Amino acid sequence: MSLTEEQEEAMKERNSALKNEGSALEKLRASILSNGVRGIRTIARTFRRLDENGDKRIDFVEFESTLNDHGVDADSATKRQCFEEMDLDGSGAINFDEFLIAMRPPLSESRRHMIDQAFEKMDVDKSGLVTLDDIRSTYSAEWHPKYKSGEWTADQVFQHWLTNFGGADDGTVTKEDFVNYYVAVSSSIDDDEYFKAMMTSAWKL
Repeated sequence: MSLTEEQEEAMKERNSALKNEGSALEKLRASILSNGVRGIRTIARTFRRLDENGDKRIDFVEFESTLNDHGVDADSATKRQCFEEMDLDGSGAINFDEFLIAMRPPLSESRRHMIDQAFEKMDVDKSGLVTLDDIRSTYSAEWHPKYKSGEWTADQVFQHWLTNFGGADDGTVTKEDFVNYYVAVSSSIDDDEYFKAMMTSAWKL
């Protein structure tokens, strides 16, 4: 299940309207989501590439430059305030996993359960990674609008799905990538039953 172009544009517009409302964290979250459902995921991958020693910590220069590189247009004061709120020990560095979790839109337990179920079903060998072969065996292309219209084959749908999650480079998708993507998708859908129907159909839950 991925958003149609119209749904994604609606999500961008909704979050663009919220970029100047609420707390610094809420403003920054809206700025990230106004760039689309892949906003959080692409930032997460950049943070991981910067993490050369594996401690999952970044300083403010890395933090701000990454957000700027990904077109997050919140002002510097908002970015600085968010960073300082996350820097609980005053060390000048933050745990980027904790930041990414804070950037996810609110999610109900029932929706999170469905997202977890879908990933667990796809992760056939329980490796914590999903491959193209896993997708072929578990994902139904029939829900995708371009498959319905005859524009794409099932394999094109599967490859597009992998690309959406940033898995085109190494052929794998992590659970973090998967959750970040679907949390953003969820934020664009108000109706719980519609979200449930889409997930159930796409992942044969």
